[in-house]
Amino acid sequence: MPTTLILGASRGIGLELARQSVMARQRVIATARRDADLAALRELGVAQAFKLDVADPASVSGLAWQLDGEKIDTAWHVAGVMCSRADARQPPTQPEFDRVMHTNVLGAMQVIPQVAPLVEAARGRLGFISSDMGRIGGTAGSNAWLYRVSKAALNMAVASARHSYPRALFVLFHPGWVRTDMGGAQAPVRVADSVARLRVTLASATAEDNGAFFNHDGSRLSGW
Repeated sequence: MPTTLILGASRGIGLELARQSVMARQRVIATARRDADLAALRELGVAQAFKLDVADPASVSGLAWQLDGEKIDTAWHVAGVMCSRADARQPPTQPEFDRVMHTNVLGAMQVIPQVAPLVEAARGRLGFISSDMGRIGGTAGSNAWLYRVSKAALNMAVASARHSYPRALFVLFHPGWVRTDMGGAQAPVRVADSVARLRVTLASATAEDNGAFFNHDGSRLSGW
């Protein structure tokens, strides 16, 4: 039975990844920040659910021992936050900068060295939820510019890290404008549809796709 790890499974895309992975008869390990969310994941059929806040270095430091001995076939790094919608006419406050960058960038950079060796042990793959808003070549405006910067930094972190773990496959994803708490009720893409396509794309990725950036429909994104 393949093992899937989902980092950030309390809601939205992460929760749906957990649900679809359980339905696919995979052994699922998932993380969330709150006890109520952990209980919901266990009720869903997740084999192991534990508390993790990727924005907190102390919380992330315990990740390796909680996963000790695991071989991870598929890992998903979903955890992330949105900022205000302010554009470049307004500087971010330091607390807001720290909150967004710690969660969206530092979190991934702390997690990768702990999880990637376990994925390498299974010659598996890691999927990272990024955003088209972090694609430098496709920048259409400066709205939510702190979020844009954080996702561009995440893209570089992943593109760099893949060189240190040659037996694992690293893939970045834009999930689409998804109908979640972050995306809002007006978003055109259902979370179940986005996740189904993400799972298929990651599962079918080849060595040539290592470090690539994909749209939720499976097409490659360029200019990033």
